[in-house]
Formats: sequence, C-alpha cells, structure tokens
Amino acid sequence: MKPINCIPSRTLANFEVLRCFNSEMNVEASICKFFRRVIMNDETVHQLCKQAVAQAQAGADVVSPSDMMDGRVGAIRAALDAEGFQHVSIMSYTAKYASSFYGPFREALDSNPRFGDKKTYQMNPANYREALVEAREDESEGADILLVKPGLPYLDIIRLLRDSSPLPIAAYQVSGEYSMIKAGGVLKMIDEERVMLESLMCLRRAGADIILTYFALQAATCLCGEKR
Repeated sequence: MKPINCIPSRTLANFEVLRCFNSEMNVEASICKFFRRVIMNDETVHQLCKQAVAQAQAGADVVSPSDMMDGRVGAIRAALDAEGFQHVSIMSYTAKYASSFYGPFREALDSNPRFGDKKTYQMNPANYREALVEAREDESEGADILLVKPGLPYLDIIRLLRDSSPLPIAAYQVSGEYSMIKAGGVLKMIDEERVMLESLMCLRRAGADIILTYFALQAATCLCGEKR
C-alpha cells in the first residue's frame, strides 16, 4: 500500500484523508465478503480489521468500511485502539442500499456479481426502519460518522438519521446520480452546472453534514467562482 503520508503536506492543511475499503475475497462473485456457501461474517470482519489498521498505518485520518457486516464497527474500533490509533475516526456505511444507481461504477470496474446479487447483505430500498436499527448499532459500537448511500434517492433516510442521531451524517452521491446529470448536460437537456449544485444543495438540506461526490472538484470550482 502506498503510504498516504507521501501526499504533500500542503495539500492536507484543510482536510482529512479518508479511505473507503472492503474485503473482495470472492473475486469471481465480485461481492465484498468471504463466502463458503454462506457469508462468513466473523472471518470477513477479521480481515476488515487488518485492512483498517493498514490504512491507519499508511496515514488515513478516517477509515470507512463498505461491507455491511454485523459488528464490524466495534471490532475495527477495538483493533485501531489496540494499535494506538485512537485518533483515527470511523465513517460507517450505516445505510448502504442495494441500489441500481451503482451501475456505472460497477461497469467501469467490471465488478458486477458473477452469481447472485448484493441484496443478501445490502439494505432493501423499501426498508427505512432498518436504517434506524443500523444507526443505533453503529453508534453503540463507536462510529464517528454515519453514511447513507446512495444520496439523492434516499433524502428521507438522511433526514431520518439527522433527526435521530447526534453524529455527523454523510451522504454519498454515487456514480449513477453523477452519470445522469453528466448525460443530461451532454445531451443539452439540462444545465449541468445548475443541476449539479441543486442536487448537492438538496443533500445538504436533507441533513447531510458531509457529501461524497464525483463532482467534488467541479463543484468546488463553481462555488469558488472559477467556472471552467
């Protein structure tokens, strides 16, 4: 792993380094879990702990496991603390829905499941109550930030967690959301810049304290008045 602390220090003055990770042990399936006919929860969590410590050793300020395994936040917190990384925060994928909006990302990485699908462990898009259950569990295990993914189709979940949790809420604007806006702009059906900014504003209005987006550089440029 290339050390994160090789990034020039001047680039780190105003932000923390976040590393998202999973455990892609079943390459053929492209599902981020250990498999032996059933999902091997504890074995996967063990590997996630090792990855989290490795990320912290490389210089990450925040680690973000994207696996949705039971008990992983508490285990990762214990592993980080045991290695002296009490200062490293955990952003938990609290509400990661089994969404069709991940399509462009999976196509780019050729990571669509070769068998089955990710509905076995990602959340049902129709279920909002599970987000509350997961949020309570993640809080009790030591999460520092709660993440909702995707973003715009789940504004109600962002607001639900914002109203029920004191922790910072993050929203992930995923590849499908990004691609739709980009495609609409290319086809001259929408004003790309305005729709981009409106979509980000909606995430913020719903209660997101943090937004992860492929538009990060473009949005920052627009907000700074340096339109390209």
